[in-house]
Amino acid sequence: MRVLFKIGVSLFTGVLLTSCVVGKEYARTDLKAPDHYREEVTVTGDTVLHPWKSYYKDPLLVDLIEKALVKNNEVLIAMKSMEQLDLTYKQAKLSLLPTLDFDAGASRSYQSKNSLNGSLSAQFIGKDYMDDYSANLRLSWEADIWGKAAMQKRDAKAGYFAQKENLSALKTRIIVQVAQSYYNLLGLDEQLKIARKNIDLSNNSLGMMQLQYNSGLISSLALYQTEAQKKTAELLVPLAKANIAVQENALQILCGEYPNSIARTGNLDVAEFAVALPSGIPVSLLSRRPDVKAAEYAVMSANAKTGLAKATMYPTLSLSPSIGVNSFEFDTWFNFPGSVTKTIAANLAQPIFKKRALRTAYEIAVLEQEKAVVQFKQSFIVAVGEVSDAMSRLKNADERIGLATEKAVSLDKATSDANLLYKSGMVTYLDVIVAQNGALQNDLDVVTIKLEKLNAAINLYRALGGGVE
Repeated sequence: MRVLFKIGVSLFTGVLLTSCVVGKEYARTDLKAPDHYREEVTVTGDTVLHPWKSYYKDPLLVDLIEKALVKNNEVLIAMKSMEQLDLTYKQAKLSLLPTLDFDAGASRSYQSKNSLNGSLSAQFIGKDYMDDYSANLRLSWEADIWGKAAMQKRDAKAGYFAQKENLSALKTRIIVQVAQSYYNLLGLDEQLKIARKNIDLSNNSLGMMQLQYNSGLISSLALYQTEAQKKTAELLVPLAKANIAVQENALQILCGEYPNSIARTGNLDVAEFAVALPSGIPVSLLSRRPDVKAAEYAVMSANAKTGLAKATMYPTLSLSPSIGVNSFEFDTWFNFPGSVTKTIAANLAQPIFKKRALRTAYEIAVLEQEKAVVQFKQSFIVAVGEVSDAMSRLKNADERIGLATEKAVSLDKATSDANLLYKSGMVTYLDVIVAQNGALQNDLDVVTIKLEKLNAAINLYRALGGGVE
């Protein structure tokens, strides 16, 4: 009874000390976030929370994104990692429970006849050997004096949610890549149309000059220069086709498929997003960004690990009772209560000298936590910068498109006038070639600017934390 009383006192003391948690509760570091972005833009929270299916209206693009989110191999790997961390988290929640083991065994040992055990065995049981039959249940439980179980749970929970946010960030990136690849295909289609249009225009000019050359009105130089201008446009056709094939292959791989062609409709002129992003958002909306949230969860995990490293330097109290049956005769192995054996044990352990290993591990954990805080700050700064960059590109894209469109009108008129004036003998063939070259290059520039605008809108939606729901 006195032993049981002492064990009870030890257990009660352990329970009382459970509240002595050595780790610190997590507190978010001050990010000193700016009050506004560099660009004066205001975007409402409702706009940012629009799901991607409301943002991208092209049904073919929506189908591609849905396929990529389900079949992309990077997403599948990340989901498997989520399942692993889910199991780890569930395991951490059970860390306060004791462990229970069962063992059973039988042995026979032949004693030396000249030994005390051998002579006693022969005298009392009349055998030159001794059997031993045992079966035991052993319980082991460590009192959570310093809150280690809670810190292990917080660490596992932070790791789980960090991976969840990383998965969201990955899905967001996949959505952006699919959308940009799709619109790049539309842009390449536009470039192919522009090249073919300029080939037709060059054919008309070349036909007219061929007649003049046959009549002796112009030299072969003018004819060859016009043919070279036509070849310039023709060279764009195989280049555009090759780029289209490469882009289609990359998009199919993103969708978890083998390289193949991609069905698409429309053009860049009708590819404006139905959900417009109005102009200013408070920086606090960046809390929706999964990569920033994942970085903060990493700080939480590091904070828990620091507490665990500190707890290893403090004493541990464990209890290990056991009960079983033991006999040297098989027939009396389970003879109750004669064969019952019991053990009650308590253990208090305090590390004293570990060659500074525990202190070093704790200091390293502190440094890892400080690194995680810096990385969290950096992820937030990068996020603010990405929003500012996308806003700046989006803000200036419309002006660039307007100027390029006005320039296209002027160049189309210049090309038409150059052909008419050339027929009248008022300008040379060089003026016609210069006008056609200018129109071709400007048409290609318009496509590039439109793509830049679409990409800026896509990147702004992602940078503001546009969800994957």
